[in-house]
Amino acid sequence: MVVESDLTDAEVDRVFHALAAATRRDILRRTIASEHSVSELAREYDMSFAAVQKHVAVLEEAGLIIKRAEGRERLVRADPQMIARARALLARYEDLWRARIQRLDDLLAEPTDLPPTPTKGT
Repeated sequence: MVVESDLTDAEVDRVFHALAAATRRDILRRTIASEHSVSELAREYDMSFAAVQKHVAVLEEAGLIIKRAEGRERLVRADPQMIARARALLARYEDLWRARIQRLDDLLAEPTDLPPTPTKGT
């Protein structure tokens, strides 16, 4: 199954790895809505600040978020371009599988030339 993408294999791997963790998906969701400092994000989770920083770093490495410095704070926001590229890749996978399912449905709907199966007692 080959799906053409404008993302390299390494980029696809990083995006799916980043999205594999619920905390990272939640951080991404929050940063789509608005920009947050890493400190603000860390207060929302039952984990250390360093652990949240690591999650942010994975998302940043995948290109899903952009981090910038403002004074002493590090502000994080989602990168809509990378999210759109990842969404487009998933849409191509969906199209591929829908086409395969449609071919299977078409095959199952074709009439067969087999004789009817005899029932018991005939």
